[in-house]
Amino acid sequence: MKKILILSGGYSKEREISIKTGNEVAKALKKKYKVKILDPKGEFINQIRKYKPDVVFNALHGRYGEDGYIQAILENEKIKYTHSGVKSSSIAIDKDISKKIFIKYNILTPNYLNFNFKNNKLDNKLIKKIKKKLTFPVVVKPFNEGSSVEVYICSEKNFLQKLSKLQDYKEVLIEKYIPGREIQVAILGQRKLGAIELKPKRKFYDYKAKYDKKAKTKHIIPVKISNKKLNEVLNIAKTAHKIIGCKGVTRSDFKFYKNKFYLLEINTQPGMTSLSLVPEIARYKNISFFNLIEWLIKDASINR
Repeated sequence: MKKILILSGGYSKEREISIKTGNEVAKALKKKYKVKILDPKGEFINQIRKYKPDVVFNALHGRYGEDGYIQAILENEKIKYTHSGVKSSSIAIDKDISKKIFIKYNILTPNYLNFNFKNNKLDNKLIKKIKKKLTFPVVVKPFNEGSSVEVYICSEKNFLQKLSKLQDYKEVLIEKYIPGREIQVAILGQRKLGAIELKPKRKFYDYKAKYDKKAKTKHIIPVKISNKKLNEVLNIAKTAHKIIGCKGVTRSDFKFYKNKFYLLEINTQPGMTSLSLVPEIARYKNISFFNLIEWLIKDASINR
């Protein structure tokens, strides 16, 4: 019987979601595999060595789990693992680098500026710069957090106040806010798995809208767009997956506005909770949660 080690928890702001993902994955895999969950804290490398897993299922989200850090450790230990490798993980989580790559490959993404708190002041000069280069409203977000952690939509009026909340990050992204429909696409290996539309009751699909049932975000599948447009967004997501060098599963987040798709970001460690979108897209395509997780286990390798 194959031994699977699930890494979940960790140090990021998405710890709680990672634990949920880990528990759901463990529940599914126990039917067929020997499973252990490990929270990678402290001397966790010794615990990995002691367990000697055949495969590590990476259920971590955000920093240290999604940014190439844990992947580098597993590569060093020569232990097969799921999802994307060191380089692609570190690129995808960095919103600045990934957007530069999207632009290079002619993938539409909202215009943006980098903002460094050390070299700039929060004053009217900055507001003028934003008005000239982006125009309000804008979105402010950290470079390397997932799950819409610390993401704010700002008007000219509340911009400086919202931006000041992110000072701990030293550097953030200020992005032109794109209205329109929220469409997310899952890619599984070489397969364009499908798309789903989200209608949040909240202002946008933020952390609460993603993970709190009370937020009552409406999930629409199939997406009500023409086949031509659906194929277009699936192809953009597959291209993004490919050019960043992703492996396993990814979820790309889009805004659909004035008949154009804007790629906001690509997620290399999408959630696998009961509210998560990738399992929902897979279900619509008649792929059970167990089969989805088992596909990822079989796809696991080193040198990713």
